[in-house]
Amino acid sequence: MSQGQPRRMSEAEGEKARQPPQDRPVKYGDVFDVSGSLAAQPVAPRDAALMQSAEDSVLGLGQTQKGGPAAAMQSAATVNARAGHVGRGQLSGLAADEGVAVTETQLPGRRVVTESVAGQTVGQFVAPEPVAATAPGGALGKDAVTIGRALEAAAASAAGGKPVDQSDAAAIMAAETRATGSDETVPGGVAATAQSAADMNDRTMCDANKVKLRDVLSDARSKLPADKGATREDAERVVSAEIRNKPNMSTTPGGVADAVTTAARLNQERA
Repeated sequence: MSQGQPRRMSEAEGEKARQPPQDRPVKYGDVFDVSGSLAAQPVAPRDAALMQSAEDSVLGLGQTQKGGPAAAMQSAATVNARAGHVGRGQLSGLAADEGVAVTETQLPGRRVVTESVAGQTVGQFVAPEPVAATAPGGALGKDAVTIGRALEAAAASAAGGKPVDQSDAAAIMAAETRATGSDETVPGGVAATAQSAADMNDRTMCDANKVKLRDVLSDARSKLPADKGATREDAERVVSAEIRNKPNMSTTPGGVADAVTTAARLNQERA
């Protein structure tokens, strides 16, 4: 790893961070590839809250993303607060003095999002360029391509033969949330089915025996209690959910995020 590049927490490191420390707090250096005073600084609850607020402001996610800096900081801060190493409303000195930030750099066809604490990078990923809006999100006709139809299109694409992984499950969860307008997972719904498939696939060695994307999404509309035309905002949420749960921070060609993005673009062109 080159100097100055952030590292993502492995599952083992994440589990370690969630375990109560014996005699010392979880520090920034335990969670991120940082140096100097920041590495020795305990992660505090208000640090995590500031990072979450910054993520929401730039990414518009509305919820902590699995594996992201805000999620890692929240886990570490919770451990520290429970063990009494930091106060539940505490803000670390470096975060207070030098700030917590999420910045976005626009490049041709993509954008680079960088997250930092006290000037040191704790996370960075490349996201697709947002879907251009040519009309208000609500100005969709009756023939608009719905999120449910987009999910079924992903099942019918070449990506339908890939085993369901955690990034697919996260994207499908975001799609279901946007389609139904509810943060509650639908029992037996497409998101619950996808998450079960991803968890089972994690424990299955042979790819031939894994649940495929088409197995989960081929009848997506029948599993959604409500559906709606895909909009730019829907596409951005689904794209963000998928890429934040993949090590290479990219969408699957023809997968869930691509399908919802295509549906949103078609709807905007029609509008």
